[in-house]
Amino acid sequence: MPELSSHLTTTAAAYDAVAVRYADLVRDGLAGLPLDRSFVAAFAECVRASGAGPVADLGCGPGYVAAYLRDQGLDVFGIDLSPALIEIARATYPGLRFDVGSMDALDLADGELGGIVSWYSVIHTPPETVPSYLAEFRRVLAPGGHVLLAFFESEGGPVTPFDHKVTTAYRWPIDELAELAGKAGFAEVGRMLREPREGERYRRGHLLMRAE
Repeated sequence: MPELSSHLTTTAAAYDAVAVRYADLVRDGLAGLPLDRSFVAAFAECVRASGAGPVADLGCGPGYVAAYLRDQGLDVFGIDLSPALIEIARATYPGLRFDVGSMDALDLADGELGGIVSWYSVIHTPPETVPSYLAEFRRVLAPGGHVLLAFFESEGGPVTPFDHKVTTAYRWPIDELAELAGKAGFAEVGRMLREPREGERYRRGHLLMRAE
């Protein structure tokens, strides 16, 4: 893997340090989140309909979203910065492929993928570098491929940093993130905003986009 920038090194080290606790925290995955789960299922249906190729779960963490997508009939693999989380994902889901890597420089050919899931995985990215991440997503997606972005939404405010339990993260206005994705070559298919559940602090945003 190429040498990481400082914020990527910080993010990887922060998740390595809490990998076991973090994996335990999200162990139930999407089970208790019916709205979120329905949006992931909609993404899976769009990818199956397009028939455009495999799916990458970028920032896959302990692998629960990749496992859900496999159960939805997709050819899926996961990539994450944290070697400790990748080790947990491999042990938990031995039938799936998980690799250490960075989503800003993917070891994938142009147009290789039919889908990308970024499930709260660009939240630690400094806002000024998010366009380059979206451009990399577009590079590896085949035309007609789909990307699903999940993030913390800023509820009418600007892009805002906050004290995420692992390392600094950012809340995004859903319109602004959709606009950036449009500039990177994506057309919006749909969006979903979910209000915080008990124990959550912020609204959750979800964008389903198609590569043009």
